[in-house]
Amino acid sequence: MSDPTLDVIVIGAGPGGYVAAIRAAQLGLKTAIVEKEHLGGICLNWGCIPTKALLRSAEVFHLFERAAEFGLSVEKPGYDLDAIVKRSRGIAQQLNSGVGHLLKKNKVSVHSGRATLKGAGKVEVTSDKEVISLQGKHIILATGARARELPGLEGDGKRVWTYREALVPKHMPKKLLVIGSGAIGIEFASFYNALGAETTVVEVMDRVLPVEDAEIADFAAKSFAKQGMTLMTSAIVEKLDRGDKKVTAHIKADGKVQKHDFDTVISAVGIVGNVEDLGLEALGIQIDRTHVITDEYCRTGVENVYAIGDVAGAPWLAHKASHEGVMVAELIAGQKPHPIKPNSIAGCTYCHPQVASVGLTEAQAKEAGYDINVGRFPFIGNGKAIALGESEGLVKTIFDAKTGELLGAHMVGAEVTELIQGYVVGRQLETTEQELMETVFPHPTLSEMMHESVLDAYGRAIHF
Repeated sequence: MSDPTLDVIVIGAGPGGYVAAIRAAQLGLKTAIVEKEHLGGICLNWGCIPTKALLRSAEVFHLFERAAEFGLSVEKPGYDLDAIVKRSRGIAQQLNSGVGHLLKKNKVSVHSGRATLKGAGKVEVTSDKEVISLQGKHIILATGARARELPGLEGDGKRVWTYREALVPKHMPKKLLVIGSGAIGIEFASFYNALGAETTVVEVMDRVLPVEDAEIADFAAKSFAKQGMTLMTSAIVEKLDRGDKKVTAHIKADGKVQKHDFDTVISAVGIVGNVEDLGLEALGIQIDRTHVITDEYCRTGVENVYAIGDVAGAPWLAHKASHEGVMVAELIAGQKPHPIKPNSIAGCTYCHPQVASVGLTEAQAKEAGYDINVGRFPFIGNGKAIALGESEGLVKTIFDAKTGELLGAHMVGAEVTELIQGYVVGRQLETTEQELMETVFPHPTLSEMMHESVLDAYGRAIHF
C-alpha cells in the first residue's frame, strides 16, 4: 500500500513532531505524521504533564500539613497513592486525545507504526497489521529520546525504576534512592519526599541541579535538606545488589565505598536520542553520541531531511522542540523564520521550591569575559510571597555592565516557573536594564521581585 506524494512526513508525534505537523498543514502543506506509541510523545504521556500532576498532589498535601499556619484545621491529612496516580494518568489521556483532535482538525494523516527511512523521501511504516510506504518531499525527524541506562543500574520494574515506573508506582517507597539530580531526578525526589519517603539523592557532580547557577542550586539544596532529603554530591553509585525487598547500593564518595540499603531506587541519569533502526546512517545523516547533528535551522546536511527536539540534542526541553517544529515547517513553506537561540530558552524544574532560569549563569558570564552587574532579591522582602506563606526564595539577574544587556536570570521559589517568562520576553526583545527598571510591575505580585532584582544590580533596590 502506498500514499500519494506528501509535502511533509513527520516521524514522531511528541511536542516537536505534532506541532511541526500542524504548522505545516496550516501553511497548506500536505502532511503525514508517524508515531509508534502515543500521540503527544513522552512529554505528554510519560514526562512533563503527568509528573506535574503528581507534583501538584504533593504540593496540596504539603499545604494540608501547614494548615495551622493559615488559621485552618485539617484532621490528620493523608493520601491515596493509587488515586494520585489515577488522576495523573487521566490528565495525560485527556491531552493525548486532544492532540489527536488537533491533528484531525488540521487534516494531518496519522500513521501508527515504526518508521524507517528507505531512501530520498521514502518512509516505510511497519505496524502489527501492515507495512505501508509513504513518499514525501521533506522529512522531519522528531523521534525524541529515552532514559539513559547505565550498566548495572538498569531499571527492572520492581525495585529499580526508570521514570516510567516512578510515574505508576506499584508501591510507595519507604526508603528511596534517586540517582541523578537533574530536573527528572530532583522532581521525583521532591514528590516522594513530600509524601513521606526517606529520600537520598546521589549526584556525580559537585552540586545538585548542576546545570543551574551555583548560588541558586545551593539555595535549593539547603531547602531540600531542610525538608529531610539526604544529598550526596561528588558521589557515584557503582553497583546495585538487588533483592526481593531491598536494594543495596554501593556508593563511592570521598574515595570510599559504602553500602546503603533502600527499598526503591529511581535511576535518572540523563537521556539518549532515539536514532536506532531508522535508516539514518544509510542516508548519510551524521550522529554524535546518539543525537542527530544539525545546523541552526535543524537541517541534517542531507537534502530535505530535518531533525528537531530531543533527538537533535540539548537543551532537551519540550518547548524548544515545539518551536523548532514551527521553524522547520515555515522554512519548508518558503518563509524566513529566525533560528532558535538556545540561550534564550528557559529551563524549569518543578521541585519544591521551584527552580527556573534563562541565559548565562554568573560563572558562565565571567568565563565569557563579560564585566557584569549582578542583582538579587529575596522572597522574604516581597509582600505577596509573605502573604502566600512562601517567603523562601531568591531572584537573581545578571547584566552586561557595558551594554545593559540581560545576560541571565535565575530563580528559586514559589511559582518561578511562571515568572521566568518575563525575563525570556525581555531577552527576546533585547531589553536593557533601563527599560526593565522603567517598567511598572503590578502590586502586590511576586513579579515585583523581578523588578527589584534588576534595581539591585544597579544599587537601586527599594525594599531590601
